[in-house]
Amino acid sequence: MARKGLIMDWGGVMTTSLFASFAAFDRASGLADGTVKQAFRTDPEARAALDDLECGRATVAQFEERFAAVLGLDSGDGLALRLFSGVGPDDAMLDAVEAFRAAGVRTGLLSNSWADESYDRGRFATLFDVLVISGEEGMRKPDPRIYELAVERMGLAAQELVFVDDIGGNLKVPRAMGIHTVLHVDAATTLAELQDVLGVQLPAAA
Repeated sequence: MARKGLIMDWGGVMTTSLFASFAAFDRASGLADGTVKQAFRTDPEARAALDDLECGRATVAQFEERFAAVLGLDSGDGLALRLFSGVGPDDAMLDAVEAFRAAGVRTGLLSNSWADESYDRGRFATLFDVLVISGEEGMRKPDPRIYELAVERMGLAAQELVFVDDIGGNLKVPRAMGIHTVLHVDAATTLAELQDVLGVQLPAAA
């Protein structure tokens, strides 16, 4: 039976790769390849700074100061902007979500937020029925509570939902809840699976 609701991550799913942008930051800053990615994965201070930012407990400026210290950089001024300088919209994903919604699929956003500027809110009205943004809720993925909140706002059973994220660790909790999860690698692969799971054929242009 086709699922009725679709929940999307934002950065790295509705946009181009965050990790590619982080890699470009490494090169531009004279850091070893993979420095930023590894810091977010394994450094306790980097992870704590990110957690505080994404839960709305810290400002971008406060995060930048802490993360610059982790990276050994002299200044954090504009660091977040530089980290995301290589990120742009993935038009194929944006157009597809709009098409799924127009076809009757209920859609939602579940995103760990950095700053409001990182979202194209001008398209939210045509993209999503439901918004769950970590900095506005005081909790972030993979906290089970934020998935429960997303399910509640979607107004559907977990078994009726699909969730797409580009980080495997963010899929474990929703999968255990009965949500069909999709690890996003590229638009073509993700959209092929979503069409099958949702029972909706996208227009060729999407």
